[in-house]
Amino acid sequence: MSRRPRPSWTDEQLSYAWQSASLLLGYPDEQLLDAHLPLVRAAAAALPAPLGTPLRRVADALQARPLAESQAAYVETFDTRRRCNLFLTYFAHGDTRKRGVALLRFKQTYLRSGFVLDESELPDHLCVVLEYAATIDRTLGWGLLLDHRAGLELLRLALVEAGSPWAGAIEGVCATLPPLRGDEHEAVLRLAVEGPPAEEVGMTPYGTPAFDATLDAAMGTESADLPMPVMPSRRGAPA
Repeated sequence: MSRRPRPSWTDEQLSYAWQSASLLLGYPDEQLLDAHLPLVRAAAAALPAPLGTPLRRVADALQARPLAESQAAYVETFDTRRRCNLFLTYFAHGDTRKRGVALLRFKQTYLRSGFVLDESELPDHLCVVLEYAATIDRTLGWGLLLDHRAGLELLRLALVEAGSPWAGAIEGVCATLPPLRGDEHEAVLRLAVEGPPAEEVGMTPYGTPAFDATLDAAMGTESADLPMPVMPSRRGAPA
């Protein structure tokens, strides 16, 4: 794999954009309306237009609609549509055993920064990844987002096509990343056509990055297939 491109935005701009997107992509609740949306608007106002404008658009849309309506739309969007889920490893590995190993790689990355994730949260949930990148380790978080760029782009395209109010949050995240290169663009197109794999087909858009080989051995070949995940600790979500 070629050397990773460096961010073209400042550290502060990346942190503002990623943290704002993380807040906007959480399950809508009273805290989002009363506390988080004002913070997002303030951050968006301090960001360049490519980053701030789509984030502010999401904040405005969520503020303008009844909370119950946003909650129902959130569940319908992110919990029932395979191309709109917020779990990054699902795009590359779908319902396959490989996703279990990929989840361990996320945990291993977090541990390199001394960050131990609560067991109630899955490490590849986009809100978790964005908050980690914004507040704990910008460099390693940047790498995780680049590793799963194809999935992010598919999520963006799916939300735009659906007319989702959350599309702007993903547009803001993608705007923090470098322009797609030729091979990356082809990976996104392939994933858009095929969707997340449902069986072991070896389709990993950017190639699975290297990680501790002992994890692969620890998983073994008898690991159960993992279904499309649901975030167990989603803020304010009904049981």
